[in-house]
Amino acid sequence: MPWIQINDYGTGGWADAGNARARAQQCCAELEDGHILFFPAPPFELPPDDVQFLVSLKPADSRLHKNVSYRPQEDLLRGFDDGGHEHRVHGVMRRYAAEVARFVSRFLEPYAGRFQTDYASFRPLEEEGRDLPLHKRNDLLHVDAFPSRPTHGGRILRVFTNVNPSNDRVWMVGERFPQLAERFAEAAGLRKFAQASRALRGLKRGLGAFLPIPDRAPYDSFMLHFHDWLKENVAFQTTLEGKEQIAFPPMSTWLVLTDGVPHAALSGQFAMEQTFIIPVEALVAPEVAPIRILEKLSGCAMSS
Repeated sequence: MPWIQINDYGTGGWADAGNARARAQQCCAELEDGHILFFPAPPFELPPDDVQFLVSLKPADSRLHKNVSYRPQEDLLRGFDDGGHEHRVHGVMRRYAAEVARFVSRFLEPYAGRFQTDYASFRPLEEEGRDLPLHKRNDLLHVDAFPSRPTHGGRILRVFTNVNPSNDRVWMVGERFPQLAERFAEAAGLRKFAQASRALRGLKRGLGAFLPIPDRAPYDSFMLHFHDWLKENVAFQTTLEGKEQIAFPPMSTWLVLTDGVPHAALSGQFAMEQTFIIPVEALVAPEVAPIRILEKLSGCAMSS
């Protein structure tokens, strides 16, 4: 799955302003179809001083966690506990999140005003050789789903920048979601989750007014399960069928809908990332969204 390199958009916007709407629509469609959109340099403002500062941080100098996360909606920084640098890290992440949100609104105009800005992160640790529990390993192919933030079928758009000054960030990517689901969704228990959707709708009608019911759709439950199931599946992880390795050079930026593109981070240290949730009604090709693929395979609605 080679990336699609974008050469006609930069920090100033589209090179051909008269064709901006059509190009934005095309880029949305390419993302939704499972492509990675690639920029050789960040297409938004990312001050070199901010990058150099983040890269200079060392776990030995502060309690630097697996990821430094920033929640734009709450202006809340997590994962960095060194009071001497916390204020500056907070400012760097706040600026980064705002810049990437502005970029997405211009570059992917059909989504503007409709997406939800989710968490941003700085990933300071080397991915290769990390000792993590199976379900938390980044080097195993998976599709994304968030345990605490159900999307109800909304798509997970992630914008990454490799801020390592000298080394590539290396990914493995797999076949697109329609083919992945066709091969594995039934074996992963899709029918059970689809049947639960009928029961859940009935439960909500009968008890929803009296009891708190978790706001997680059957789609979200299946995708969380599928994330883990793919990581557990040794045959899927070890076969090379439909897989390709990609190296993202220093300071390159890429966009991908990670709920629909199986991916694994094989190596690389220092990356910045911002996540967005794109609701189904904002998509330009909702028929290829994972929720629609799973509903077609199961014959059941899975959004509520």
